[in-house]
Amino acid sequence: MPTYLKTPVATVSDAIASRDEVAATVRDVIADIRENGDSAVRAYSEKFDNWSPESFRLSPQQIDEIVATVPEQVIRDIEFVQAQVRNFATKQRESVVDFEVETLPGVRLGQKNIPIQAVGAYVPGGRYPLTASAHMTIVTAKVAGVPRVVACTPPIRGEIPAATVAAMAMAGADEIYLLGGVQAIAALTVGTETIEKVNLLAGPGNAYVAEAKRTLFGEVGIDLFAGPTEILVIADDDADPFVVAVDLLSQAEHGPDSPAVLVTTSESVARAAMAHIDEILVDMPTKDFAEPAWRNHGEVVVVDTLDEAFAVADSYASEHVEVLTAEPRQALDKMHDYGALFLGEGTCVSYGDKVIGTNHVLPTRGSARFTGGLWVGKYLKTVTYQEVTDLGSSAMLGELCGRAARVELFEGHARSGDVRAAKYRGATLSWTEHEFDTVGAGS
Repeated sequence: MPTYLKTPVATVSDAIASRDEVAATVRDVIADIRENGDSAVRAYSEKFDNWSPESFRLSPQQIDEIVATVPEQVIRDIEFVQAQVRNFATKQRESVVDFEVETLPGVRLGQKNIPIQAVGAYVPGGRYPLTASAHMTIVTAKVAGVPRVVACTPPIRGEIPAATVAAMAMAGADEIYLLGGVQAIAALTVGTETIEKVNLLAGPGNAYVAEAKRTLFGEVGIDLFAGPTEILVIADDDADPFVVAVDLLSQAEHGPDSPAVLVTTSESVARAAMAHIDEILVDMPTKDFAEPAWRNHGEVVVVDTLDEAFAVADSYASEHVEVLTAEPRQALDKMHDYGALFLGEGTCVSYGDKVIGTNHVLPTRGSARFTGGLWVGKYLKTVTYQEVTDLGSSAMLGELCGRAARVELFEGHARSGDVRAAKYRGATLSWTEHEFDTVGAGS
């Protein structure tokens, strides 16, 4: 039976009340932009970001001038990380294949994977210039073959985030806008006089951005529903409590509502990690986010066995699961509900966030129970096609279609089959009825 050494302070009702307030604001902004276009976009950019340039879209010359201000080491680091993301995304793309199969003589069924034609890549700003999100959203889209990628990022305290702009340009963005928040999401979805709408939105963001994506889903595709960043660490007696503490706080600093959970078979590791967290928070530069996140959303669970630890971790379906155990690869077989696994002390969630090459746009709030994170496949539409060239096959399928449709009382469907059965009846069959029955039975 699990023992809880620390439980969250924040309640579900608190979260619902906060979301209701956010949703009301988001609805108003979207409605205004839908009606008033660019003028509303500019008004909200002035209100929320104190930003109102002549054009929100950066020209090629402006992009070159901004990139030129970025230190050479930062440029080299961006190149390295984007190469890692591109390499992994390329392997993903290679795993998604088109095919065509002849299921009966002259009956060909096929699958194609077509890139979405226009994607909006949102790269958060606000407090932090989240450069890595440019790699994850734009590079992956380009590997998928998306011809038009529109990148948006907000100014940071009235300043241009030069490194982020560099990352977006180097990733291959076709258009770059210095525009953030709900106004960016709404403009990309409904279109304005100067911003052509897209077909899918990708990328993380704050509660307002997440709510805007949720509200507009259906009018536009989205990568996934996202909430505050989450981390869950599984630890046994072999785990270093200081590493556990550091890694929990590494994600807690994302925001005051970011859950950080420890599930461990060792009470001594748990208590030592909690003590380290208290010590680290004293002078942590991002304490104003990390401390309330840990206080209000942190949890520590002690269990009897690793199997129980894996089961408890699955019940959270956390975005990031870090496995600090003697045999971390056991989690690959034991677990099934998570956004991404980080196996062993040699890796950490921060590697996934920033440098290692897997995508950091991952499911939160339990949605890992039914979806994975952003990958090349999110930018592809898997479609099918059918062709029947054997007239005998078409006649037989027509007869079958007529019978099957009338069972469901769909007379129009039945007649589509009837007309082919009648027109092609008497055509030479290139297979026997016995062979047809065998194939139909799935042999």
